[in-house]
Amino acid sequence: MENRPWLSKYPTGIAANINPDLYSSIVDFFNEIFEKHTNQNAFTCMGKTFTYKQIDKYSMQFGAYLHSRGLEPGDRIALMMPNILQYPIALIGAMRAGLIVVNTNPLYTPREMKQQFIDSGVKAILIAENFAANLEKVIGETSIKTIITTSIGEMLGMIKGRMVNLVVRKFKGMVPAYKLPNTVTFKEALDQGKSFQIKSFECNAEDVLLHQYTGGTTGVSKGAMLTHRNIIANMLQIKATLEPYLDDDNRTILTALPLYHIFAFTVNMLACMSVGSHNILVTNARDLDSVVKEFKNHPINLFTGVNTLFNALLNNEGFKEVDFSPLKITVGGGMAVQKVVAEKWKALTNCELCEGYGMTESSPVVTFNPIDGTGKVGTIGIPVPSTSVRIVDDNGHVVGANVIGEIQVQGPQVMKGYYNNIEETENTIKDGWLCTGDIGEMDTDGFFKIVDRKKDMILVSGFNVFPNEIENVIASHPKVLEVAAIGVPSEKSGEMVKVCIVKKDKSLKEEEIIEYCKDQLTGYKVPKVVEFRDELPKTNVGKILRRALK
Repeated sequence: MENRPWLSKYPTGIAANINPDLYSSIVDFFNEIFEKHTNQNAFTCMGKTFTYKQIDKYSMQFGAYLHSRGLEPGDRIALMMPNILQYPIALIGAMRAGLIVVNTNPLYTPREMKQQFIDSGVKAILIAENFAANLEKVIGETSIKTIITTSIGEMLGMIKGRMVNLVVRKFKGMVPAYKLPNTVTFKEALDQGKSFQIKSFECNAEDVLLHQYTGGTTGVSKGAMLTHRNIIANMLQIKATLEPYLDDDNRTILTALPLYHIFAFTVNMLACMSVGSHNILVTNARDLDSVVKEFKNHPINLFTGVNTLFNALLNNEGFKEVDFSPLKITVGGGMAVQKVVAEKWKALTNCELCEGYGMTESSPVVTFNPIDGTGKVGTIGIPVPSTSVRIVDDNGHVVGANVIGEIQVQGPQVMKGYYNNIEETENTIKDGWLCTGDIGEMDTDGFFKIVDRKKDMILVSGFNVFPNEIENVIASHPKVLEVAAIGVPSEKSGEMVKVCIVKKDKSLKEEEIIEYCKDQLTGYKVPKVVEFRDELPKTNVGKILRRALK
């Protein structure tokens, strides 16, 4: 590995490198964790708790069921549900059976589901019944033969489960009628699995573990092939950065971000399981009161989120009543954390909001801000262990400190490639370096800063304008709740800046925004169009979709 100036900024206790070959497969990792933390609480959802021992048992039954249905190692299974107890059981069971997991956003339309299932060659699916009507519309065009359905309340116990299902089905009308062939329920699958064993099979660290589809914020979603080694490496990299700050008795994590998204998948689930954490699952993070409720019900030591979630919580009255003394670590990712949000979070919770950076193609974490107080607000931090990051110019030449260019990444967490897409793989991985498409710079200490995405850059009269800069300025206005900046066509300048704003104070006027920006931005960066909206379009994890605004 080449020169890594950031190593001198590593806090005490964090090694420069991890061993990505510590486990021969993810199954070895799970076996060790279940043995080590047997009687500890593993996952809690809606008040129901499973220990590591119970997750171990149920996942073995689920894996055995999959083999009993004729599924073979290397076959693909889609998991399509929100954060419920069934998810970790099914995920671990499928991996123990050697299947490749295809995490699927439950909010997908039938068209998006079909594209992903056909592209990946999915043969089996576990789907929450809320979304089964959409599957019915496309099932005939896919290769799916094994269908397992589950209800939100299925694993919550007889009385509570019935009550939850009654509310979801009857009172909220969240389960449209559907007809699917040869389905079994999740509990039936577990029950049938008791009669079978998981067959033995060869497993290699370079075997693909996940087809994790990219967010699609910049175009058609692509299936990143993440291997056992990729995921193990990133799990160990994250563990190395977090573990020094978590006491043995204080490892409760609140998971509001969806586990089917790569951020929560690797950070909240795998890395936190590696330290024997107790994971509190929030089924619907859009219901802020349910997030606040879990903060009040449990001594939360670690919380992960995205900028929009932190901002929404800071504007929730109930959140201000929480006892934040147990909170040791807050990690932001998925999108840029705005400086004003990070400062307000620290003021309210007395816990630093540490921004990190990653992408689906890197399993996902690339950089982290040290949690010991030496991090730099407004940066994405320094590379995780065993990782090199560099900045290159438009000609591919590596540039020095404080020069803007494309961020490139090298490390054991970088994907094998895109499934069935050699051309895109070759465009993205060049000479062993992952070309992120993100524009950034490195300072003399080795801290990196994202300037923006290449594809979101606005070109005004030949000048590059970065939406993040505009958004950071406007987000600091006291009457603004949320903002997104985009480029729109202009006869005079090629493009001009347009901002879409959700008001915090109804009295906010367009002129106020323009004047506010004139004080802090050079002329060509000042928005020429201001549009007020009730809400901004977002991805499943709350990342604002500039593409949809365009």
